[in-house]
Amino acid sequence: MTQSTRAGAPLILPTGTNHPLAGRAILQIVPELEAGGAERTTVDIAAGLAAVGARALVATEGGRLVGELQAKGGVWIPFPARTKNPLAMALNVRRLIRICLNDGVEILHARSRAPAWVALAAARTLKIPLVTTYHGSYAGRSAVKVMYNSVMARGDVVIANSIYTADLIRAAHPIANGRIRVVYRGTDLAQYSASAVPPDRVEALRKAWGIPPHERIVLLAGRLTGWKGQTVLIDAARKLVDLGLRDVAFVLAGDHQGRDGYVRELDQQIERLGLKGVVRRVGHCVDMPAAFLAASVVTVPSTEPEAFGRVAVEAQAMGTCVVVADLGAVPETVLSPPQVPASERTGWHVPPGNADTLANAIGEALNMGATALQGMAVRARRHVERNFSLESMVNETLDIYSALIERKPLETTDTFASDSLHKR
Repeated sequence: MTQSTRAGAPLILPTGTNHPLAGRAILQIVPELEAGGAERTTVDIAAGLAAVGARALVATEGGRLVGELQAKGGVWIPFPARTKNPLAMALNVRRLIRICLNDGVEILHARSRAPAWVALAAARTLKIPLVTTYHGSYAGRSAVKVMYNSVMARGDVVIANSIYTADLIRAAHPIANGRIRVVYRGTDLAQYSASAVPPDRVEALRKAWGIPPHERIVLLAGRLTGWKGQTVLIDAARKLVDLGLRDVAFVLAGDHQGRDGYVRELDQQIERLGLKGVVRRVGHCVDMPAAFLAASVVTVPSTEPEAFGRVAVEAQAMGTCVVVADLGAVPETVLSPPQVPASERTGWHVPPGNADTLANAIGEALNMGATALQGMAVRARRHVERNFSLESMVNETLDIYSALIERKPLETTDTFASDSLHKR
């Protein structure tokens, strides 16, 4: 998936020594701090901890986000967290116990399976709480793999990044029932805001993509891999062109990550359908806020379920129309009939893998009048502000930490997030 450079505006959080976490040491453990959902969330939570006066420790091998972590008040503890070697993991348990004792760690938070096994052993030895986070679904058909994955369901609190993910956890690991809490991944609304992107950034991106000023853009932002649905969008583009659609560019923005065969397949499909110049591969995009603002429609036509809908959320934050496959967690992030009245719509849900319905929804979005578009943009932004903000994610996570330290009962999916999102 394409990544953006996030400036990271200051979080709006309570500060000072009165916060329950002030002076407390919380340690997150993650294999490395490269660009990715788990890594980004680690830094965001560390920044939130530092803002309330807590000591935000991160045990990890390192990576490009270490500098940002330290700039935001986090403390990097070099740690061989990537290893899956059983002997090395046993040594890591001893290392982690020593770190926790030296730094007075009161909560461990694991964000990946191998380091979670290390954290589980250390937490149980020290009798301190363990939090685990499912940043995605873990495939596992064999009994051994299911057992390996089960560590993520063994935390005192198990955080799921969507209702869809929570349902997967309950189905695969009933031991987690009563301890699952849904915390949606947060979006930096200071960065993903139409007012934060000057026109020259949008113009520069359009020029880099070779899009003339008069053409509108339908965007699919995601790494080039079969299940992201690029082939479905190309088929939908052909159908729309056949219906008379003109002056619209279909942009595939994303890194192929070495999938040369799939790239050739896409290029051959574009050529075969006579869409050269209509469908464009533009490679990796570093300025996603400008990309979403440049687009008239953003599509997420995935053919396999995703554990969260980051692209759909960020596009809605920018006020852009979104059309998403009704699959996995992505539909949780977009309000669409029949789940809500048409007057509350923030986008479209379409059956996965169906180019006809995808084309129809894109056409409907492109044909909306200015007043209707503005109304949807306002609703979409408010929807994201209410449910998917960075501040909400950080505050909900810190509330979990505080409740564990103060030994207070926690609201979990037995009493939370079982209804559809629009009822929240």
